Amino acid sequence: MTGPAAVRLGTPTGRAVVAAATLGSGMTLLDGTVVNVALVRIGEDLDASLAQLQWVTNGYLLSLASLILLGGSLGDRFGRRRVFVVGTVWFALASLACGLAPTAETLIAARVLQGVGGALLTPGSLAMIQGAFVAEDRPRAIGAWSGLGGIATAIGPFVGGVLIDHASWRWIFLVNLPLAAVTVAVASRAVPETRDPGASGRLDVAGAVLATLGLAGTTYALIQWGDALALPAGALAVVALVAFVVVERRRADPMLEPALFADRTFSAANTMTLLVYAALGAVMFFLVIQLQTVGGYAALAAGTATLPVTVCMLLLAARGGALGARIGPRIPMTVGPLVMAVGVLLLLGVDDDVDYLVEVLPGLTVFGLGLALMVAPLTATVLAAAPDEQAGLASGVNNAVARAGSLLAVAALPVAVGLGGDQYADPVALDAAYRSAMLACAGLLAVGGLVSWFAVREDVLAE
Repeated sequence: MTGPAAVRLGTPTGRAVVAAATLGSGMTLLDGTVVNVALVRIGEDLDASLAQLQWVTNGYLLSLASLILLGGSLGDRFGRRRVFVVGTVWFALASLACGLAPTAETLIAARVLQGVGGALLTPGSLAMIQGAFVAEDRPRAIGAWSGLGGIATAIGPFVGGVLIDHASWRWIFLVNLPLAAVTVAVASRAVPETRDPGASGRLDVAGAVLATLGLAGTTYALIQWGDALALPAGALAVVALVAFVVVERRRADPMLEPALFADRTFSAANTMTLLVYAALGAVMFFLVIQLQTVGGYAALAAGTATLPVTVCMLLLAARGGALGARIGPRIPMTVGPLVMAVGVLLLLGVDDDVDYLVEVLPGLTVFGLGLALMVAPLTATVLAAAPDEQAGLASGVNNAVARAGSLLAVAALPVAVGLGGDQYADPVALDAAYRSAMLACAGLLAVGGLVSWFAVREDVLAE
């Protein structure tokens, strides 16, 4: 691995690495949540159907999840900082296209391009930390990164609400341009370059194509259920995903190294990630729309309502990382999702006569506490279970799993709870669907906690 790989957390270089990584990944996380607040207004402005609004969310998640493994591999081979900077610039240009989109179809296409940029910068943000910091400082650095990045996720609805109510939904994308400029400046000037010197320069194009076809076919089949092409798309997805596994097992330089999954903890942590982030994505998707369509909240009020999660992440995420380093990750990764499940159940009372202090605040606070407890130990566990020279790939795998979880949940849950067409604007139809979706999310979180308890080793961070 090139670069110093001996940076300490409290040094100027250490602060710069965390700052650049947080700004870059935070930009993508902010974008992933801020769009949820804007969906109702986008639907009105561009005359979009529920399926189109799902694609506004899932078009981004699709390209991000499909290509993020390739992005992590590129960083390991050609330089994590270099690929991170390229991805940040790409993301900014695609954000500009989103902000200027005249139709729903154009916006969806721009969101797909935005996801490509996210796939390049997201794994690099974490891999820069793993590659630059000394081993004993990594859990705290990851805790700081996840805490600050979690704030970007949680504050997205609030920022979106302000921009939508006082400017235009288009500004939720245009605001990425100055953020990207600052990110590139910090990364270029202060972040040391690291890479895996043993990595091959050849790219796994077949793996990237098959992964994209598999996720795209699955997503189309779920969102367009009932359409004549839904069944063929689902069949194509199955064939592509099976072929992806076969290709990755046979290649000498695969995009996804199958040997990573031989480690039980690595596999368990990613299984837990799939379940928890599926629930997280669906909760934020449904809650913000429920508050606006059923509760009568304006976009700003709906965004502000989620601030308890922001506060919990700000105050406690880094401490969650320190706790995981001290007692091992299994307990935080078990208790965190179970606490989040309790928070989701407390949100079942959100209806047309919503009382924020009784029906929203307690649930989001409990949800935020569980998220803050879980995030940093989960991330640190995934990286610790993989060899240091494959930090970019390990980060890419975990990010791909997280995005795929959100992608599939946002695609599948509306269908599963009977929501379709323009029913997202019908308070009666949405209210019934919302409750079923929340129960499903609570179940996913509970199963995620159980997976951690039975399959994650307590000593993985001490190795």
